[in-house]
Amino acid sequence: MLKIYNTLIRDKQDFVPLTPGKVKIYVCGMTVYDFCHLGHARVLVVFDMVTRWLKACGFEVIYVRNVTDIDDKIIKRALANNETIESLTHRFIQAMEEDAAALGVDRPTYEPRATQYVENMIAMIDTLVKKTLAYTADNGDVYYAVRNFPDYGKLSGKSLEDLRAGERIEIDVNKKDPLDFVLWKSAKPGEPYWESPWGKGRPGWHIECSAMSEQFLGEHFDIHGGGQDLQFPHHENEIAQSEGAHDHPFVNYWMHNGFVRIDSEKMSKSLGNFFTVREVIKSYQPEVVRFFILRAHYRSPLNYSDQHLKDAKLALDRLYIALKDIEVVDNNEIDWKNKHASRFMAAMNDDFNTPEAMAVLFELVGIVNKTQSVESASLLKSLGGILGLLQQTPQFYLQNSSVETSAEVISSDKIEQLIHERLKARKTGRYSEADTIRQILLNAGIILEDGPHGTTWRRN
Repeated sequence: MLKIYNTLIRDKQDFVPLTPGKVKIYVCGMTVYDFCHLGHARVLVVFDMVTRWLKACGFEVIYVRNVTDIDDKIIKRALANNETIESLTHRFIQAMEEDAAALGVDRPTYEPRATQYVENMIAMIDTLVKKTLAYTADNGDVYYAVRNFPDYGKLSGKSLEDLRAGERIEIDVNKKDPLDFVLWKSAKPGEPYWESPWGKGRPGWHIECSAMSEQFLGEHFDIHGGGQDLQFPHHENEIAQSEGAHDHPFVNYWMHNGFVRIDSEKMSKSLGNFFTVREVIKSYQPEVVRFFILRAHYRSPLNYSDQHLKDAKLALDRLYIALKDIEVVDNNEIDWKNKHASRFMAAMNDDFNTPEAMAVLFELVGIVNKTQSVESASLLKSLGGILGLLQQTPQFYLQNSSVETSAEVISSDKIEQLIHERLKARKTGRYSEADTIRQILLNAGIILEDGPHGTTWRRN
């Protein structure tokens, strides 16, 4: 049985969906005012892996990942760029979708944008006001009254006093209590707004996910996911909003992936220590980045460095090299009684333990290299496919690089030309010239492999 580490209870527990055979999952998506960095990429890849495994287990999955397209940061960036909010968000939504596709991330079932569901948010806020869980301040903003919700803090595991002393509590003289958070922001001059019972304004960030998850998944669903940094206050506030409005549980399993770190600090735009997906895939194939993310357990910190990405490339190369000379049988039907498939399943059912699952892949590599077994190679590709890996042809992967457009990188046509010249030199006994060509290619990062069927090559 699948076990999931549930942040709410701080332990692994058996996964039992609300509806047999069906899983409803909601993941907090991007605030679209800039390009996605590797921290965002980890969220995209991790929960893509989660949904792929749920489907492999036979579940019907409804996966919702929202887009925040109205926010203080968005408004500020649009003003700085002298462009409309719509133009800014459209541009970065398109960029996000391109980055996700490059990383092999499947599209979610639904991808709602916050601006399309403001009426739903207004309705939920109105319910909270009527239940005295929210109030209108003198400045026209509407705040959630945290102390009126007895279970506040159950996700973060902190008391109200602990939370009040936390660094992330925003100080605002309009609040009755420092812990209270905004549900509705009254419009400032020049800002976008919607009409509401409390005047012109726009929703706060936290209410977006409560309203949109309810719209697509109902008032109570199976899994809610996101980055570790969202546990408090965002997800804590979602619980207060949704359970306060409906008087019953909101989510059964809370999943949080760990941070991406650089020099022991969390990668983030606010710290200015981030690398965008687009920057990284100029130097590494997107599948290498996906492999790098999944080789660590999703709850563990992921330490970014150029050396770690180089190591990931070498490891992924090993998987593809094992497959390159074998006619793999594409068969989606995996024999889960096979000892390697069974171990892979056990690893994935243990809270999505991708490092252990990948260890199984490398055991299969050893078997394939030793026996050239078509059965083992086919299983290797099928299990890799569940993780979103090994779906390119080995020749394409090994001979292509995302940096091939760089002037310093030798083209595929030039490589083939040099291989042909080397072959002619060897046939006519000019072995020194042939060795020189091999060294030229090696210096350019091209490895030649001579075999009974001719010479093949790959990028190092």
